[in-house]
This record gives sequence, structure tokens and C-alpha cells, in this order.
Amino acid sequence: MPAFAAILVVVFLLIAVGAVIYAVREAEARRRQVVEGAESLRSSRAEIEAEHKAAALELKEEALKIRTALDEELRARRTEIGQQEKRLQQKEEQVDRRLEEISRRQVALAEKEDQLTEAREALGAAQAELALATEEQRRALERIAGLTREDARRELLVGLDRELVSEKAERIRRANAEVQEEVAERSREVIITTIQRHAADQTGETSVSVVPLPSDELKGRIIGREGRNIRALEAATGIDLIIDDTPEAVILSGFDPVRREVARVTLNRLLADGRIHPARIEETVTKARAEVGARIVEEGEAALFEIGLQGVHPELVKLVGTLRFRYSYGQNVLAHSKEVAFLSGMIAAELGFDERIAKEAGILHDIGKAVDHEVEGSHAMIGGEILRRLGKHQQVIHAVQAHHYDIEPTGMAAFIVLSADAISASRPGARRETLSSYIKRLEKLEEIANGFEGVERSFALQAGREVRIMVKPDRVDDDAATVLARDIVRRIENEMSYPGTIKVTVVRETRAVDYAK
Repeated sequence: MPAFAAILVVVFLLIAVGAVIYAVREAEARRRQVVEGAESLRSSRAEIEAEHKAAALELKEEALKIRTALDEELRARRTEIGQQEKRLQQKEEQVDRRLEEISRRQVALAEKEDQLTEAREALGAAQAELALATEEQRRALERIAGLTREDARRELLVGLDRELVSEKAERIRRANAEVQEEVAERSREVIITTIQRHAADQTGETSVSVVPLPSDELKGRIIGREGRNIRALEAATGIDLIIDDTPEAVILSGFDPVRREVARVTLNRLLADGRIHPARIEETVTKARAEVGARIVEEGEAALFEIGLQGVHPELVKLVGTLRFRYSYGQNVLAHSKEVAFLSGMIAAELGFDERIAKEAGILHDIGKAVDHEVEGSHAMIGGEILRRLGKHQQVIHAVQAHHYDIEPTGMAAFIVLSADAISASRPGARRETLSSYIKRLEKLEEIANGFEGVERSFALQAGREVRIMVKPDRVDDDAATVLARDIVRRIENEMSYPGTIKVTVVRETRAVDYAK
């Protein structure tokens, strides 16, 4: 770098000198021309010399400025080179230190490898000694415990089984949570099949009505002289009157619910009026028949309006109203039909099916019960034939005929009505249950619960809707209680038939009692 700067300075100086020489030569040439050219121009020599001097001075100043600039640049370059040399020296020192550190680490690593080799050799010897000691210890333990290795393994597995109860309970809880989430997501797909498991058989009907009497003296007036009044009543209404030792009551017996209602209204009016004779009976029966007929139409129209169906055939309106006087095990058939219609509509909405078809099939599914005492056959097939004759939709007809499996259900409407009918008929309290079957179900629930180990007592509650189990806290812990509840639920599902669901509650209670004295 210094040599290059010096050369650069010399070059600039040479250029400057060349320029000066050139200028001097040029001035001298001019001077000679002026001297040779005209004697008259000598007067201007002084001026030319002055210009010559000024130019020479200017050239000298320019050369000085160039030299000064070159000197300053040379000093700056020398300063920068000094700094770079200093940084380079520092980096070299750092590299030397790192090389020394790497050398030390390599030495340490070699020492550690030697130590590791020695440790491995020592470990191998120790493992051999441990194997011998373990074998001796195992033999000693077998002699002390009187157990072989297989027996000890079995004992250990039993202990592990007990420890895994906690994990099993946790998995059950987690599985229940996952199942609940899955059911919530797949409810539209499984709603029909899940509610059919509670379907009940078709039950019997109520075929009698009881009319209360203010006193037993009226029984004689109802019978009349030589039984003429009771014969007139039975002939006009087509219903049998049973007058026996039942205190202050007359029983009306007949399979036609409308005729029973006409006879009940007639008898109540005759008792209120006090005039009981054949002519009055005929007149009262006619009025009662007209009143019941009007009431049937009102009940049918009100039921159809309530579920949102309009433009229904008048004959169907009458048949729907007739169901108001029909009962199955204490459940009113018209109320049941309306409930089935509402349930069918809700299920259809969830499944994206036509709600009107579902509701119409629901309200008409038991329409055959209005005339099954007059026509031979099952009420489902009778109802289907009535709907076919009146030109109803084929899906409605099929749903009505298939809701008790008289024919195989195939369409969506059939499965919807079948499921809704099962829900309405099988829910708790919908239909009367015999006392013996009710008691047997409660006893069966308690018997199943008491059959598990660790159960102290069990109680069937809420008419068999819940069973509460008290367990022994010293034999059943919290995790085992979860497993016990699941096992009891599975056994109930496998061994019992019941409407709705049964809640299983396992109660584990630990008490600490002390007395301050």
C-alpha cells in the first residue's frame, strides 16, 4: 500500500511537471512568435510574462493541493491498515485459544473413554455377580415363603389385577363420556333403533263403565216392574246393565265404547229427571245418542286441529273422535294417538322427513280400534283398509298397518310411527300395570344388585325407575364402585324387560366418629 501511494504521488508530480513544461514551452513558442511576428507587439510582452507567471503559479498551487490530498489519503489508509492488522492479530489469538481448548477436551474425552471401558468391564462382572446373587436369593425366598416362582407370579398377577381396577374404572368413565359424545353426534341416525327396544305388547281394553247412584233404592226403579225398564234400556242402547250387590253403583258392560257412553249419559239423565219408564227411556236415548255424536265430531275436530291437520275426511273425523271413549289399560286411545302424532312429527323433523305424513300416520295409527268390535281382524289392518278406502297416502296406510308388525315395516313413516307408539305406550305411568308384575320387577332389581360382592343393601326406588345400592366401604373403593355400577347395569339389561330407563346409583359412605370427653 505505501509503495502504491508513493507511485501515485510520483505520477501526479510527473503529470504536473509535464503540464508545467508544456505550458512553459507553449509560452516560449508564443513569445518567439510574437518576437518574430511583429515588433509592435513587444509592448505586450510584459503582459504575456505576467500571464506566464500567473499560470505557473496556478500550476504550482494545483500541484500542492494534489500532493496534500494524496498525503491525507495515505495517512488514512495507513491508519485503516493498522486497525485491520490489530483485528487480525486478535482473531489469531482467539483461534490459538480455541485450539488449545479443543486439545484439552480431546485429552479429557480419551480419559473418559478409558474410564467408560473400565466401567463396562466392572458392570459386566457386577451383572454376573448379581445374577448369581439373584438366583441364590430366589432360592432362599422360595424356601422361606414356600412358593415356587410360578406361584409367586400368580400372586403378583392377582395383586396387579387389584391395582388395575382403578385403571379399569377410569377407562369406563372415559368410555361413557366418549359414548355420550358419540350419541349426541349420531342421534339422528340411531334415534329410531334406540327407542324401539322399549316397545310393549298390545294390551287389553276397558269394556265396562260404572255409573254411581245416590242410593241403592234407585236400583229397583232402574229395573222396573218385572224388569221392563232395564230391558228397555238394554234394547235401546245395546249395552248390558249389571245391577248386583255393588253398593250405590250400576255397571254398564259392552265392547262398543260409544254405546257405553250413550247408555251412561242416558242413565244419568234418567236418574236426574226421576221419571224412568220405557217411553221416557226411548226419548232420552235418542237425545243422548245425538249429544254423543256431536261430541264425537267435536273431539275429532279438536284433536286434528291440535296437531295441525286440516281438510280431513268427515268419516275420519268421527272415527278419531270415537277414540275419545276407548281405553287400553287405563290409557285413553285418543290422548295416546295425539301423543304419537306429536312424537312422530318431532322425530320426522329430526330426520328431515315429511312432518305432515308422520303426524297423520301418528294420529290415525289406532283408528281401527274405533270399529274393531264390529269388524273382524286386528285394529292395524282394519285401520289400513279404512284409510285405503278413503284415499289416504300409501305411506300413511303402510305405517298404520305395520305399527304392530302385522306386516313388515319398510318405509321411514312406518318406523317413525312404530317408535313413537312404543314411546307413548311404554313410558312410566302411561298404562296400568298389574301389582304382581310391578312387585316382581322391584324384587328382581334388588335381587340383581344384592348378588354382587361388597353390596350391603339395595333399594328399588321411584316405581322401579332407580335402584340405589349401599356398598361396604372397606371392601369397595371409589374406583370399584364405578365398575360395580357398570356391571349391575349390564346384568339388568340382559336379564330384565322394563319401560324407559333404570338409574343405578352406587353409594359408598365412610364415617369417622369420635367422642370428646
